[in-house]
Amino acid sequence: MSLTAEDLRLVKSQRTLLDIPHLSLAAGRLHALLGPNGAGKSTLLGALAGLEHSVLRQVRLLGQPLSHWDTLDLARARALLPQDNPVPFDFNVRDIVHMGRYPHRDQPHPREAQLVDDALQMAGALHLVHQRYELLSGGEKARVHLARVLAQVWAHPDHPRERWLLLDEPTAALDLAHQHTVMRLLRELTRQGVGVIAVLHDINLAGAYADQVLVMSQGRIDTMGDCEQVLQPSLVERVWGVVCESLPRRDQAGRGWLAFS
Repeated sequence: MSLTAEDLRLVKSQRTLLDIPHLSLAAGRLHALLGPNGAGKSTLLGALAGLEHSVLRQVRLLGQPLSHWDTLDLARARALLPQDNPVPFDFNVRDIVHMGRYPHRDQPHPREAQLVDDALQMAGALHLVHQRYELLSGGEKARVHLARVLAQVWAHPDHPRERWLLLDEPTAALDLAHQHTVMRLLRELTRQGVGVIAVLHDINLAGAYADQVLVMSQGRIDTMGDCEQVLQPSLVERVWGVVCESLPRRDQAGRGWLAFS
């Protein structure tokens, strides 16, 4: 199955924010959304998540338009991690992650009592479980919210279904080591059949871990395809206006890197 969009056009204040005739993204793959600031990456992610009510009929998940989904059922099938995650009250970390389990209150997991700790462990934040959220660093808060969305789409053994994670700059607040830890985690989730869409600004990070990239410009998809084919110096210069070159050195997956001037 897939997450699809047809004639996805979003206009606000006479400005076209999205203009995408067709899009089909397969589950079990890591899709990286790339592009300069203002290209429409976060807007597209929000539209695919169902935040833009005017285009709900244009987006389909599991073959059903988002407008046909029950709110709680949709929350069990997909989770959105936005850039900003304000927490107005003084919750502790366990409370924050437990919020992700709210859509499942009528269908508790057999290991429900353990899932918060499991999600924190996966996000590398279990040691923070008893901390007050407001006292955490930016990177620690980011990992806690990653654990929250992991808990939200945690697979139920009696109700197997396709699951999606939509993440807006999940590595932005993280140090180098945690960036790679999170990207390896996302790769592992795709092996379990989870569909992942992540907005990223680090082109090399996308090239190292994504199955495919979608390069956006002015609300449109400029180029979409395999990382090795798409992430070429000519495209980077045309879209970002930055000169770079390909390096012959490759990572363990056999993927190349770009060096920026």
